[in-house]
Amino acid sequence: QAPLVESGGGSVQAGGSLRLSCVASLFRFGSYCMAWFRQAPGKAREGIAIIESTGTANYADSVKGRFAISRDNAEKSLYLQMNSLKAEDTAIYYCAADWGKCPDISVTSRYDYWGQGTQVTVSA
Repeated sequence: QAPLVESGGGSVQAGGSLRLSCVASLFRFGSYCMAWFRQAPGKAREGIAIIESTGTANYADSVKGRFAISRDNAEKSLYLQMNSLKAEDTAIYYCAADWGKCPDISVTSRYDYWGQGTQVTVSA
């Protein structure tokens, strides 16, 4: 069983909303920093939202005020509510897990586990 499995991607018009989910099979899920990354064609992978085990969250400027990350430790699940979507949000979205405290949102290399990704396409 894959440690992280994303779902919820799809196609939507600009201004619309999507909710991504990530189900984990990690032991002691509640002790992991969880994060959402995305990678657009021809661009580097970027961190867009991170959430500590306590629920404290941080966002990239590009999504702040539009996206909301949340987690349910009892259900071993991570979520990303995406509102007011723009064409530039089009990318493959990945969830990731890192044991302990979250690194800076710009860090992409430290994570222990990654999901397979889910495609989000926003049409203008």
